[in-house]
Amino acid sequence: MKKMAISHLTDQNFSSETGSGLVLVDFWAPWCGPCKMIAPVLEELDLDMGDKVKITKLDVDENPQTAANFGVMSIPTLLVIKDGEVVDKVVGFQPKDALASVLEKHV
Repeated sequence: MKKMAISHLTDQNFSSETGSGLVLVDFWAPWCGPCKMIAPVLEELDLDMGDKVKITKLDVDENPQTAANFGVMSIPTLLVIKDGEVVDKVVGFQPKDALASVLEKHV
């Protein structure tokens, strides 16, 4: 199994990075407590499912345009994007098993 590092998205590269395949986007900010809690969960998911899902993060403070485009009001918000289309959305901290089952539906 190959290890995919969690990549950081920006307003500039968002479309190209999420245009194909299955991508989980974590909308977060450095000051957000629950965002810090979910970071290690995403690392574990990346280890378990990184060959099937590209796991990414987008800092909403640095990239407000993309957050606005998707109507992200509270963070963490996790969007599941398949071939450029949002297919699922999770708001708030979730345990690994819950996130894995959301992703498995779309693999």
